[in-house]
Amino acid sequence: YPSGNLAIIVVREENRLICIVQEDKPNNAEIQAVFKSNGRNTCYYPNGAVWINMNIHGGQYLDQEGSRVRRWTWPNNIVSSGPNVPLSPIFISLNRHVGVKILGQDKITISFLAMGQQAKFNVGTKVQVSDVSLLPPPTRLGEDELLLLAFRLRILRLFDRLRGCLNFPSNEQRDKIKPPAYLITQTLKILQLCTTSDISDEVRSSVREIVNA
Repeated sequence: YPSGNLAIIVVREENRLICIVQEDKPNNAEIQAVFKSNGRNTCYYPNGAVWINMNIHGGQYLDQEGSRVRRWTWPNNIVSSGPNVPLSPIFISLNRHVGVKILGQDKITISFLAMGQQAKFNVGTKVQVSDVSLLPPPTRLGEDELLLLAFRLRILRLFDRLRGCLNFPSNEQRDKIKPPAYLITQTLKILQLCTTSDISDEVRSSVREIVNA
């Protein structure tokens, strides 16, 4: 960056390359994006929430509350659990100097612009899975992670209720307001994870109690 702080790092980890974009800070700089040559890429909002997440099958674009704005599948994806959804071009700015352009699985570009000069990094890759047996095992959440998700949802609900109290002092008005769609969606997702995850019945009951409170 013009400040002298490190902006983009490219490192090798065993047989793959990783490109990391950092925020413009001298110390404890947060990671704003990670691009891996195995097709797993993630971009983050300034507050740390996931913005864009991609893998060998496709990707999804999320808002800052965690709700999915859109999703897509790569054209060469043979194994897919759902309908093929084409990608619409995506252009985002991670900060005032770094932008990301996504046109395809192998057409992902990081643009760095500062002091009238520009550098571009092609971080796209062509990774294809044609055999179900080659798919990585599904990620399973542990008990602690599920409890944290449940408490996070509880806190978001309390904040939403607090906003409702400030905007609508009357209980009658407040009771008519439905919770935001993203809270309902996250509630359903956590309850589904409770069913599919390998956790004890005690933790499963605790998570459901926290979520349904």
